[in-house]
Amino acid sequence: MGVRRGAMTDPPQAVSGLRVLVGTPAFLRLWAIGGCANTMRWFELLSAALFTLDATGSGLAVAVVTAARTMPMLLFGAFSGVVTEAVNRKHVLQIGQILTCVSAIAIAALALLGVVRPWHLAVSSFVTGMVWSTEMATRRRMVGECVEGPLVSRALALDTMSNSLARLIGPIAAGMTYQHLGLTGSFIVSACVYAIGASLVTGLRYQQLSRAFLASQVPRDLAEGIRFARGNVTIAGVLAVTIAMNLLAFPYSALIAPIGQQVFLVSPTLIGILAASESIGSFAGGIWLSSSESRLSGRVLMVGGSLILTGCVFLMPLAPAFLIACGLLALGGFGQSAFANMQTSLIVLHAPAHIRSRLMGLLTVCIGMGPLGILLVGLLADQIGPMLAINVVEGICFVWVAWIGLRWRRQERAGSDTCPPPIIGGNCEKSNR
Repeated sequence: MGVRRGAMTDPPQAVSGLRVLVGTPAFLRLWAIGGCANTMRWFELLSAALFTLDATGSGLAVAVVTAARTMPMLLFGAFSGVVTEAVNRKHVLQIGQILTCVSAIAIAALALLGVVRPWHLAVSSFVTGMVWSTEMATRRRMVGECVEGPLVSRALALDTMSNSLARLIGPIAAGMTYQHLGLTGSFIVSACVYAIGASLVTGLRYQQLSRAFLASQVPRDLAEGIRFARGNVTIAGVLAVTIAMNLLAFPYSALIAPIGQQVFLVSPTLIGILAASESIGSFAGGIWLSSSESRLSGRVLMVGGSLILTGCVFLMPLAPAFLIACGLLALGGFGQSAFANMQTSLIVLHAPAHIRSRLMGLLTVCIGMGPLGILLVGLLADQIGPMLAINVVEGICFVWVAWIGLRWRRQERAGSDTCPPPIIGGNCEKSNR
């Protein structure tokens, strides 16, 4: 009925400690692949935003190009979760790296010829976003499965930490590269790094028990995943907070370029530093989560981390100085690391293997709410300015997440594993945990 847990051919024994993780070849390859892909994801995001802002001067245009990168997660996320239960996840991962490499080469060529336009970047972003829509159901799931149960949270925390480092390096490198080499140089760098990621996938040792992919089974498989999510308070809570954060909290990143230029009056390089500041705190949080077992529950880490990030982003454009704004985003990043780690860990730990990719696909759909939020914040920025736009959406998000957290806690204290937060909806039914 479903695919049993995919396993690496050389899984470590259930021994705690980071030494086991760094001694697992499969984990190291997946970790490095994620580092390459995620660094270029944020690298391209800022490069495209800077070019679009220079070409159009419109915050809305920047938001549209940015939204094109995350829109496929909303459109294809659930489908990718079903497909990767049947199709070899290693092959999906490798094809994705090749596609993103080709896309980057195309943009570099157009820029070199002097004919590149913002819509070209939007198309390239959409292609890259299609690959990104498989991330949770392929590479991220594989990271959680290449170690034994006691080390799952640490493996995912370490992966989250590297993603934070990628978000730190990517924007800073993008700002410097764009300022000195322009769009052509930026996307040549991107193509080279994607090529490295594709080569790393080639040597990955991965085995997966597969079943035949039948298009007629897709609706039934999707429905089964949705039913499980609706009937499990932990999974439903994760999805609810993820929707709120991606719809309202994270879209602030689309306005980093306008905030840097119009509010703090800084150069592209310093805009890159502002965009990367959140990652400094997220990296520190990842170190903390991967080096020790937290005494806090997954719910507290996810909801509390989300509230910290949202509050800090709300205050960021109000900061009296550029360095204070960077510090606020760094503090918010610490909360973001807790959110990101629990987002995947709770699903891996609370869902049976045969349905895990489908739930990861649903998680991807929730993450895919981002482009709607980006378009919303872009429209608000054109109407009331980027600073007030961020304040409005972050304020609403803070209240929304706090409400979800209270309902989630109430149901846990009542001993209910069957009634999800009301944002997910549905009838209460016994979950198969």
